[in-house]
Amino acid sequence: MSTPDTWFDATVIGIRNLTPTVKEFRLQYPLALRLAPGAHIDVQVAINGQTAMRSYSVVRSDANGQIVIAVKQVQGSRGGSRYMASLTLGSTLKASAPVSNFEPVYGPHHYLLLAAGIGVTPMLSVARALVAQGASLQMLYAVRSKDEQAYLPDLQDLLGERLRVFSADRNERLDVAAEINALAESAQLYLCGPIKLLDAAREHWQAAGRHAAQLRYETFGSSGRYLPQDFTVRVPRLGREILVDAGQSMLDALSEAGIAMVSNCRRGECGLCAVDVLETDGVLDHRDVFFSSREHAGGNRICTCVSRVAGTSITIEPPWRGDPDLSHTTVL
Repeated sequence: MSTPDTWFDATVIGIRNLTPTVKEFRLQYPLALRLAPGAHIDVQVAINGQTAMRSYSVVRSDANGQIVIAVKQVQGSRGGSRYMASLTLGSTLKASAPVSNFEPVYGPHHYLLLAAGIGVTPMLSVARALVAQGASLQMLYAVRSKDEQAYLPDLQDLLGERLRVFSADRNERLDVAAEINALAESAQLYLCGPIKLLDAAREHWQAAGRHAAQLRYETFGSSGRYLPQDFTVRVPRLGREILVDAGQSMLDALSEAGIAMVSNCRRGECGLCAVDVLETDGVLDHRDVFFSSREHAGGNRICTCVSRVAGTSITIEPPWRGDPDLSHTTVL
């Protein structure tokens, strides 16, 4: 597992409700840190008595070392949002320095920003940066209802008529394919939202024959097609069966059971934690963006950091690292 080199003690100095399901947290760091557009921080959270790491986009920061993030309370979450919701003013947590994998590539081309739900959080700093550059841009913001329009006033002030909002409760549908088809060949698309949106955009982008480098997305592997549930992972080579509970990732369960695993991003982006799938009793709920739609459909590999099983069990072959035979105990 790759973790930040340095953890800071960040104090919660402000909390406000942005929507019925989204809370904003203002964190005071011990020093001011450089912040690039599209940045996120990693935060240590406590889940079922274990320390885990979650990533949250930075909405804004200032020169006094204050960083603002927003967290959505998700039904069936892996536990990070529950922990964050338990914080109060004065609470202290371990947080990393901001890191950005989503900073815009500046140029004379047009930019389309596409956000859905809590995916709006990294788009705020990206939009600010593009406006400051005088870039040609438009932003599309899809929400479930008008009550869930986090940061809408900020975006309206920043973008004006360059912002279009689509609300499902008003039967307003965002046609991803049509928006992609309307773009100039040189345009860039930046998006963040649920896995279904990401999959649809990637599929249409590829079908349109557009350059992969002009599609940029941010994901934290928190959404899937099914609600998380308990399931069992079988590892025949090691004679092991490991229970993965609904609030735990497969990667964490395997690691805690002593299975040697390799991982890095823990957001379904790098593919290092992927394992071979031998058999499944249920449906693979792929939540990564590393594998293509075709690879997901094949069901031969799965990213253990974010993806799950909607069913009872999965049988896997983890990476070979000279694992001992954990099915037997030797008494010396």
